[in-house]
Amino acid sequence: MADGNTPANTGGVAQDQLRSVVERIERLEEEKAAIANDIKEVYAEAKGNGFDTRTLRQVIRLRKQDKAERQEQEAILDLYMSALGMI
Repeated sequence: MADGNTPANTGGVAQDQLRSVVERIERLEEEKAAIANDIKEVYAEAKGNGFDTRTLRQVIRLRKQDKAERQEQEAILDLYMSALGMI
């Protein structure tokens, strides 16, 4: 039982703090779902305007990488493609 100065504890767990953490996570999960839906709509719009969404996703992924990392991956890809006679 809480005495007014400390949160109610059940089995050593501060109920109010736990509830607050869970509710914050739930709100963030809702926001994440809404943002994911917004992104899906932008890709659909891009597709409607004639853009290839698979390529757009690849461009987005590449833009997240730093230049050196991207260049290293491109060099390895070129090496593998060359070894397989693809270029």
